[in-house]
Amino acid sequence: RGEDARAANWLSHAAALQASLERDGWDGDWYRRGYFDDGTPLGASASDECRIDSIAQSWAVISGAADPARAQRAMAAVDEHLIRPGDGLALLFTPPFDRTTLDPGYIKGYPPGIRENGGQYTHAAAWSVIAFAALGQGDKAAALFSLLNPINHASTRADVQRYKVEPYVVAADIYSVPPHLGRGGWTWYTGSAGWLYRAGIESILGLRLQGTSLLLDPCIPTFWPRFELTFKYRSARYDITVENPQRVSRGVSSATLDGNALPSGPARVPLVDDGATHNVRVILG
Repeated sequence: RGEDARAANWLSHAAALQASLERDGWDGDWYRRGYFDDGTPLGASASDECRIDSIAQSWAVISGAADPARAQRAMAAVDEHLIRPGDGLALLFTPPFDRTTLDPGYIKGYPPGIRENGGQYTHAAAWSVIAFAALGQGDKAAALFSLLNPINHASTRADVQRYKVEPYVVAADIYSVPPHLGRGGWTWYTGSAGWLYRAGIESILGLRLQGTSLLLDPCIPTFWPRFELTFKYRSARYDITVENPQRVSRGVSSATLDGNALPSGPARVPLVDDGATHNVRVILG
């Protein structure tokens, strides 16, 4: 809109904020979540409760603001401290708030391990899928997506009796402590369903609609040999095949549209409303 002074002002402020976050938000192996009113860090290694929070780590990556090496370390800490494959859980933070005299807000009103107070908060877990994929870690992104997939919480009769909620919708939260370990919380209304859908389609399969172009830049598990998808654009149909002969997670080595080579890099497919069926072939490597 020609407001160059305002744009420059906010870009300068964003750069200063980024520098502040790196200076004061980095805790040594992950990013802190914030600070209490008295200056005590929240989500820090020295904290007795809420030592690490996944949201700060995932959004350090998603935002693109974090130092790349720190972003890798932060998500490694999420993998180590917050993802519990044996219990089928990806925690929001750990340990839960219980005895602290500090006030983190309303989440302390939940019992430890329930909803945002140290349970699985599925919004945040979906953001971790997106962050792992953004780092090119397709195996971890897909494994976490599978852990969050509600159908995998009802694979056996024992799982059903533990999970207790519908296996065909995303649960907003899952409890993380006995006697309700693995029990689903609120269902049907959660925005984490939309985030999980985006994580699968956009971050793992790598399909993004950008105006009149389709961008294909998958980040898949290395053991996937290929996948196929169909995309409809108005009256046209695009049959897409992605092949992975070298068993990589990310990197488009070549792509064709109806047999014609597309420019190198992530495949950008021009979309046309012509009523025809088009064939797209993407080779990873």
